[in-house]
Amino acid sequence: MSTSKHIQTILNGTIHSLKSILPMNIDVKSPAIANEPYEQKEMGVLIGLVGDLKGRIIIDGTPEIFGAIGSAMFGMPLEGPMLESFTGELGNMIAGNLCTYTGQYDLELDITPPTVMVGHTKLYGFQQAFKIPATLEGAGDIIILYTIDDDEE
Repeated sequence: MSTSKHIQTILNGTIHSLKSILPMNIDVKSPAIANEPYEQKEMGVLIGLVGDLKGRIIIDGTPEIFGAIGSAMFGMPLEGPMLESFTGELGNMIAGNLCTYTGQYDLELDITPPTVMVGHTKLYGFQQAFKIPATLEGAGDIIILYTIDDDEE
């Protein structure tokens, strides 16, 4: 399978994962190409992808947005270390669901443990990146960034 087909599968799988896991209406915008450096403003989670394709998924938002997602999922507000832990687990859930989805399309992926990033961060060191903006009803806007580390086929 070509790299472009892999990327399409991952983008479709990411949208599927968001809609499967998040208990709210989601308006996913069209994917766009992102350039280096990608700047995360407030809070995000990075999950590495290994297997048939190597890359990273970054879920970029704000503490308020991740808190609203946590509140919608668990019925209580999350803050501080609990919010940071939840943000990492949310990344795990979305990336894990993505791996299950891509496996149905003969794309084998596995994930690395999540890295929660708090504060302003600039991300460098990727060949290509795609961002998927989404609006979560009752929470706000997030960006899912998918970076590709190499072009192995």
